[in-house]
Amino acid sequence: MASEPDMGEIEQVPTTAWHLFVERDICSNVQEGLDHEWLATNGLGGYAAGSIVGATTRSYHGLLVAALRPPVERTVLVTKIDETVEFPDGHTLKLGVNEYQDGTIDPQGYNYLTKVGLEGDIPFFMYALGDMLTLEKRVWMEYGQNTTYVQYMLHGSFDEESEKSAHKMTLTLYPFCLHRDHHSTTQGSHDWHFLVKNEGNCCRVRAYEDAATVTMIAEPEASFTTTGEWYWNVLHRCDQKRGLPDHEDVYQPGYFRIQLTPGKRITLVLSTERESTGEFGRQQHEESVGQALLRHHLRSKQLLAVANPSVINLSQQDPVLARLVVAADQFIVARPDYTTDTTTGKPAIHLAPDRKTVIAGYPWFTDWGRDSMISLPGLLLSTGRYSEARGLLRAFTSFTQNGLIPNRFPDSGEAPEYNTADATLWMFHALNIYLGATGDWPLLKELFPTLCSIIDWHILGTSYGIGMDPQDGLLHAGVVGVQLTWMDAKVDDWVVTPRHGKPVEINALWYSTLSLMESWAVRLSTDATQYSQLRSQVRQNFAARFWYEEGSYLYDVVDVEGRAGENDAALRPNQLFAASLTRDLLSDAQTRCVLQQVTEHLLTPAGLRSLSP
Repeated sequence: MASEPDMGEIEQVPTTAWHLFVERDICSNVQEGLDHEWLATNGLGGYAAGSIVGATTRSYHGLLVAALRPPVERTVLVTKIDETVEFPDGHTLKLGVNEYQDGTIDPQGYNYLTKVGLEGDIPFFMYALGDMLTLEKRVWMEYGQNTTYVQYMLHGSFDEESEKSAHKMTLTLYPFCLHRDHHSTTQGSHDWHFLVKNEGNCCRVRAYEDAATVTMIAEPEASFTTTGEWYWNVLHRCDQKRGLPDHEDVYQPGYFRIQLTPGKRITLVLSTERESTGEFGRQQHEESVGQALLRHHLRSKQLLAVANPSVINLSQQDPVLARLVVAADQFIVARPDYTTDTTTGKPAIHLAPDRKTVIAGYPWFTDWGRDSMISLPGLLLSTGRYSEARGLLRAFTSFTQNGLIPNRFPDSGEAPEYNTADATLWMFHALNIYLGATGDWPLLKELFPTLCSIIDWHILGTSYGIGMDPQDGLLHAGVVGVQLTWMDAKVDDWVVTPRHGKPVEINALWYSTLSLMESWAVRLSTDATQYSQLRSQVRQNFAARFWYEEGSYLYDVVDVEGRAGENDAALRPNQLFAASLTRDLLSDAQTRCVLQQVTEHLLTPAGLRSLSP
């Protein structure tokens, strides 16, 4: 197996910041700013996200969206923080932004926002306060914890008189809290008051008795004042555009007041991890926060060193690659083992360092089998994270049921869903690329019995009408009301593109899978006869069944809905897999025709259309 760099040497890599910026012409334009978003993640499926101007434009936005059952049960606990800066003369600047259902935008803190950017993977926001004063805000999450750090620092040049005034400036932080699934919205009530425990510079908030507790804790000099107010009809404009519930009410439990001192960091810690927050809120508060920030930077350096061990400072030598490496990390999250705690009777989470999965997309997707397998080479192999790729493959095979790996894991932690005809076949493809990168043949030997069982299930037939037609060796799939391929749009019970029958890319993957099984059986000195015979049968029938002579391309589906000889001649990009996964399914002439038709009818500057216009 390919070696990975010695982590003991990573600390010698110098810390270097690499930045991306959104300039003032966008930041201070509220319509532009509301359309730009930022994201921070914690490796558990939890995240922090928002618009760059501070308003929550989606129900998914929040400073602490905790994965209470990693990587799912994403729960919005703290939506945002509005900031107010008070000067010695009583003058105040409100830096927050909220948009309401009636179109009101108040306050309008975007007027002071001069720059937004990323320092590595940490979002930062710069506010001009006047008199050469700038307030910097940055947000990051603790890896492996449902904890968010929101840090502020006052910058500027001060003469003796202005510095005295600056020392009298006050920062007031107004957190907004909820407790709901990140797909939903909340409607408040005058009779509903969150349970708030005020501990001076700390407060602990619960929406109701059995809800998760959020601890919000600042430095010892800070003070928290309990208020308990609902803010009504906050608009989520992006959800409005998507036709989703677009407004909700949010609860403000109170506010923190902290003196602003030039050059001094002020950090509010938001967390569900009560044991881990014990180090904060004391005299060494900012020192503990500094250690958290150091851990974050060190982890980024580790990722860069693993991705390219030959380059000492990748962020300087190749900043684009460095950004891609840390961005890729956001999608790779834990897929823990769960057992029942014998003392409490509640699920106990066991995090294994290499047991990983892939979030299919932020903010609303969970981990999907298809997306995990397709993205594995890019997210894990090209970045040198071989042991985690190994763990991902093992994790998904451990969930195999009736010859299928999960299509997705629901966000509420229910049993996996298996409605997919291609995710399992993509796993063979991902495993093959992994083996080519690592030479980890012991893993192949470990998984091979499961792989053989998967093939057997496909031959005999498994769930959702997925199975092999013994007449031609091709795979068919489909039942009414269930989407099984990547074209999986569904509105209520209506599957928009059902593709029931024998889809072209499913059978290209099937042929590739049989070819791999034949070669792996030979390597492991087991009988490869069955795989060889099936591969030959599929190869013999594929072009004969799928070639559409009149159009000089491949049918998208043959034997539509089980009706022999009824074929779907829609020109779609799915046929490209037949020309790319292996080189012997089509003749050279057929491959050229497929590429010509797809290029002529589907290719656009933005990518491929899913259907010829």
